[in-house]
Amino acid sequence: MYKILFSPLAKKQYLKLEKSVQKRISIALRRLLFNPEKHVKKLVGLDYYRFRVGDHRIILDIKKKELLIFVIKIGKRKNIYKNF
Repeated sequence: MYKILFSPLAKKQYLKLEKSVQKRISIALRRLLFNPEKHVKKLVGLDYYRFRVGDHRIILDIKKKELLIFVIKIGKRKNIYKNF
């Protein structure tokens, strides 16, 4: 089973979201704990993955050897890919 860690930026972005969106994201992230590759898509040209939750995207890194999912950024689709 994987463990999920948030970057300081992702944690800050998560806490700014509405409570209902936070709940949806938390439930969705739990789906990743056993088989994350099934639910994510690889970003072109980068070593990161994206995970879609409604209008929001979660950029994450999966470290298979350490069984770790590292959440890098959380945001709306129109803004999440800027500055990457």
